[in-house]
Amino acid sequence: MKKCGLICALLIVGLALPAAASSSRSDDISRIQQSTDIFKDIVDAPDSSFPLDLLQSAQCIAIIPSVLKAAFVIGGSYGKGIVTCRLGEKNVSREWSAPAFVTLGGGSFGFQIGGSATDLILVFRNRTGLKRLLSDKFKIGADASAAAGPLGRHAEASTDLQLHAEILSYSRSRGVFAGISLNGAVFQPDQSGNEALYGNGARSEGILTGKYAAPAEFSPLLAELKKYAL
Repeated sequence: MKKCGLICALLIVGLALPAAASSSRSDDISRIQQSTDIFKDIVDAPDSSFPLDLLQSAQCIAIIPSVLKAAFVIGGSYGKGIVTCRLGEKNVSREWSAPAFVTLGGGSFGFQIGGSATDLILVFRNRTGLKRLLSDKFKIGADASAAAGPLGRHAEASTDLQLHAEILSYSRSRGVFAGISLNGAVFQPDQSGNEALYGNGARSEGILTGKYAAPAEFSPLLAELKKYAL
């Protein structure tokens, strides 16, 4: 039993180290490009079950490529991604902020074993979600209400849980797309990523409120957002 616990601890630490490592400008650009590919693959696919209606009212969208998960009785997950938010107070704004860089980490308990890499999309549905993003960090399900997102090209958040959730979350693993619960995961800024691209002192608050210009590499994702998130 001790041996299993040691293996588990080493595995989770091994996952945590890459996620906690400093980011370079090339890492940031790669993250933007991966996020663009994921968003285009999921949203543009003819058989996609991602509900486009939700994008039209989304205030912020986070994309986290290849969240690494591993579990042996105790589980852990770690990933780095980007988030962008509508600029201005009105829901109808078609202008989106430059991407800020974020990390997601969390643990789970239960009888589980195995590992996987999962792409995540988080839809922040109101301005409260933006306030969460501007904080140092928050825990999904505790500091911010969340629910697995509904499926269907024109699905609506119809259940009481989904109607009141600040965040709707989706995952894609091995080609399978579904809503996913992320309760307990900690979402926080990747300050090293922000400064690597925008310069010393760049923080999520300034990036997500339009004080920094987006890099050219963000243009393809921005075009996708303007196409669907009216």
